[in-house]
Amino acid sequence: MEFPFDLAPVLGGERFCVVDQHLRPAGRGAGAKREELEQQLRTVIDELGKASAKAQGLSTPVTSAARMESNRHVLYLLRDTRPPRGAVLGFLKVGYKKLFLLERDGSHVEVEPLCVLDFYVHESQQRRGLGRELFQEMLQRERVSPQRLAVDRPSPKLLGFLGKHFGLSQPIPQVNNFVIFEGFFSTRTAPARRPFPRPRPEEPIKPYSLSERDFLREEPEPPWPFNLARGSPVRGSLRPFLLRRESPPGTAPEPPPRRASSLGRVGR
Repeated sequence: MEFPFDLAPVLGGERFCVVDQHLRPAGRGAGAKREELEQQLRTVIDELGKASAKAQGLSTPVTSAARMESNRHVLYLLRDTRPPRGAVLGFLKVGYKKLFLLERDGSHVEVEPLCVLDFYVHESQQRRGLGRELFQEMLQRERVSPQRLAVDRPSPKLLGFLGKHFGLSQPIPQVNNFVIFEGFFSTRTAPARRPFPRPRPEEPIKPYSLSERDFLREEPEPPWPFNLARGSPVRGSLRPFLLRRESPPGTAPEPPPRRASSLGRVGR
């Protein structure tokens, strides 16, 4: 795809150009020149998104400069660097997304894989190995294997391409319109377990801490009636005995009250 301006200041002089959400052009400039380069980069992204949507039969482009700014996606551009202006041959958009995926046994797993979100090679440049070249460059830079990719709404043509060049021949469709492939979960690394803390060599192994020991230790309670607190109301025949027990040392205990005999009361 050609544009009415020189692509070298916008995308650089290399065959591959990587653009992230910051939309920074390759060329350096200040003031009006910088704004012009940024606008040209936005034009390239928007036109590529429209071409990809038309090729896939979509009513709305999946890729645009505005969407790039609002998401943490990465755009891999493959260009023709021949003068005078150069051209863009295709692009591949990827990004990490949190997904709930379904394994073959029916269990759901929450993962955040690298997802293929959009892929396009210009119609005049297809069947020349450019798509495979784009994928290989992306896999090398992202350091991920093809089996670990999740693809968003792949067309039958894209599924055939992935099976032919990367051996992804057993797709596992998901309810969220993503597709993963056989080997996605087998290559997933298990979370590292936290090591159990070992005791210090100079400290013995204790079943519980000292504070727990003091908490568990209970003082034996004296039998009744000695477990009554001072000042508790005491009635009946125990009062004289308890008063003698509570008298301070050196003082004579209070004598018990005298009880009148029943005969004296009768005689009166």
